[in-house]
Amino acid sequence: MNGCGLLSAQKKPVPLKSVEVELQVRDHVATVVSTLNYENKEDKPLEAVFVFPLPGDAAVCHFSATIGQTQIVAEVKKKKQAREEYDDALSSGQQAFLLEESDQSPDIFSLSVGSLPPGESASIRLEYVTELAVQADDGLRFCLPAVLNPRYQPQGSVGASVQVTSVPASLVPYSLSFSARVSSPRPVSKVESNCSLDPLQYLITEQTQATVKLAAGHKFDRDVEVLIYYKDAHQPTAVVEAGQASAKPGSLMGDPVVMLSLYPEFPQDVMSSLASCGEFVFLLDRSGSMDCPMNYSKRDQTRIGSARDTLLLLLKSLPMGCYFNIYSFGSGYEHIFPTSVEYSQKTMEEALKTVERMGADLGGTEILKPLQHIYSQPPITNQPRQVFVFTDGEVGNTKEIINLVKKNSGSHRCFSFGIGEGASSALINGLAKEGGGHAQFITGADRLQPKVMQSLRFALQPAVVDISVTWELPKGVSVTVLSPPITALFQGQRSLVYAQLSGQSSEAAEGCVTVKYSLAGHPSQNQLHFSLTPAQDTGLTVHRLAARTLIRSLEMEERESRREQDGGLKKKVVELSVQSGVSSTFTSFIAVNKGDGEAIQGPLVRRNVPTPRMMAGAMPFRALGNGYCPPPPMAIFGGGAGIFSKMKKKLSGGPDKMSDLPPQIKCSSIETGSRMIARAMPIHSPMMRYSASLAMDSDPECVDTSFDFEESCSKQPPRDPLLQLVSLQKASGCWELDPALAAALGKTSEEVENTKPASVNQEVWATILALIWLHGFKMDAQEEWELLAMKAASWLRAQNAPCVTECVEAGNALLGCNVQKVALGL
Repeated sequence: MNGCGLLSAQKKPVPLKSVEVELQVRDHVATVVSTLNYENKEDKPLEAVFVFPLPGDAAVCHFSATIGQTQIVAEVKKKKQAREEYDDALSSGQQAFLLEESDQSPDIFSLSVGSLPPGESASIRLEYVTELAVQADDGLRFCLPAVLNPRYQPQGSVGASVQVTSVPASLVPYSLSFSARVSSPRPVSKVESNCSLDPLQYLITEQTQATVKLAAGHKFDRDVEVLIYYKDAHQPTAVVEAGQASAKPGSLMGDPVVMLSLYPEFPQDVMSSLASCGEFVFLLDRSGSMDCPMNYSKRDQTRIGSARDTLLLLLKSLPMGCYFNIYSFGSGYEHIFPTSVEYSQKTMEEALKTVERMGADLGGTEILKPLQHIYSQPPITNQPRQVFVFTDGEVGNTKEIINLVKKNSGSHRCFSFGIGEGASSALINGLAKEGGGHAQFITGADRLQPKVMQSLRFALQPAVVDISVTWELPKGVSVTVLSPPITALFQGQRSLVYAQLSGQSSEAAEGCVTVKYSLAGHPSQNQLHFSLTPAQDTGLTVHRLAARTLIRSLEMEERESRREQDGGLKKKVVELSVQSGVSSTFTSFIAVNKGDGEAIQGPLVRRNVPTPRMMAGAMPFRALGNGYCPPPPMAIFGGGAGIFSKMKKKLSGGPDKMSDLPPQIKCSSIETGSRMIARAMPIHSPMMRYSASLAMDSDPECVDTSFDFEESCSKQPPRDPLLQLVSLQKASGCWELDPALAAALGKTSEEVENTKPASVNQEVWATILALIWLHGFKMDAQEEWELLAMKAASWLRAQNAPCVTECVEAGNALLGCNVQKVALGL
């Protein structure tokens, strides 16, 4: 079928009725079981196609369908073979079920439920395992991606773009139920979420097991994020899992596998000394979707506005002597300086003036070219390169981008920030993992600033180099490491290593692993002793995570060596995927119901099941030159159709009917396998750049006009007092005594000047006042200003100013504070 039509939840019944998700967390590993319940209430047989997001590092390991009393368990097969079997089954009137990973991005899957007869119900069970990321506050983060925003496919990208059907969150026609069971050797102290949860229920008095449920009535307006906290800080652990009895000894699934969780502890004196050098390159997404609110329930600040504020804090916190540059990207890219420049008052001011003017007005989301330009710049001697990437992560060429970062991983560290609901976890985590940095996600009511400043702290930590992992095992036992080598270690952050253990040892045998590294010129090491006795009740979770890790590494190798055309790596991936039952980019899950042999009668009708979406794509309304603000989350996306039709509320100066649209916007269908997929025609103009991802429904009932987007763009909230004060700081770390500082402190110029001790110069007095104000009134935001305050204290110490104690007392009296001199770092 041609998927070019416009889709309406009202006009065409959606066969997916409900989604039930059960999360089981053991320490830091999650097993997720999703059940999707379908029912065909039409009088024709249906094919239901559902494109949806999963965590980018999930290992999908089970897929089955239940029709009536019959359960069919899917097998993993080569993608082409699975597609052929699916199409053959449908054309012969059989039921078939197909689950495929997107070729472009490992966090998008397509589920096809074929030949569902009239009145028939089917229940699909999907299972995956994933590791939980450690947050700055020691929480473990699980995210159930509920929101799938359309992905921008850059011009000239290889492969078909992902076809997404989506509707505004308020119009999702199916329900979601979510429950979690947490168990750990250590007590569970709390479970938090960005969604409403029923109270935490402890199952045993030791509080090491607990359950929690999503409160009824989830609105699909956000991803479901769950943060789990254990009573003790994370400890290094090793879990050995026995092999599968039916698998061949010596194979990955037949041998025991060990999962090591390493938490390196660095000496405090080394960690407190922050680097005073480095080349800091900030890469900011300025695509149209960055004009969406950070938080849809408040709508008080846009993503681009938050990013501008964050760049202000970053630029004020950089150390003197470093180098920096700021790139921004959309359909093209810009940079403030031709090459990175030395950080000074002049270059900082020039950069801040440009940042203030930055809007979400550059069109699409083409991140590859600016990264290529950054990597083409020659490195600066003794200034290690650190790249910070800010994006809402709506790209279609994820794998291409991550390949590029990996290829250049020896020359830089990459810190990534996923802004808003639906940011691609595959992109954000992949950038940081391959770039030896750290990934952060900012959703719901989260603030971007503290998370970014934490990453800057990581970037300023001395780099850990010469990392090696050595194993000591009993005689007769050998080890094959399945994970890629560790390239980055950060204080308080976990590193995971998977390894296959071959051979025999006595029951009581023990192994030891040693991680050696050099930190600020000091050689260090951490050791972990562990029992080789397999853990009970882990099933094959560790094996599947290990297989997923190895599959991802081999897939990346295969993409890098494609020119050599040997096919050996692809064959390895397929074999490993089939053997482990874990999906890959080259394989799919396929199940065919042979049933009683009766063919399903009648022509098959395709129904696309919509996913929730938070915004009207990345349509560059500003870039059209009509002064548009992006509309609220209201358009309905068709299967890749690049046309928008009339809206209930006409956009000022915009096209009102189809005839007003540029002639380049047309739809075509491209044969993919034996099924038709709609694609946009070649894209040239700035407007067309977006057509691949946007199609608005012409049904006026589907348009939510409750949000006045013109008004939202014109209303600018007053500047935060903290940012007002920070904006006045000089690159050296000091403040000047002037009316702007007095206003930021809430005082008059006379009050500030008349209380200055006579023997103290104006800059010292101004800087001490600013530090007292920060410590006295903004301790709740200390993470955001801590680095720039350290720079200020360092500047003060270098002045050898007299009467500092007298200044602190006078400053406290003026501002009504009681901050001790030692707290200011003086």
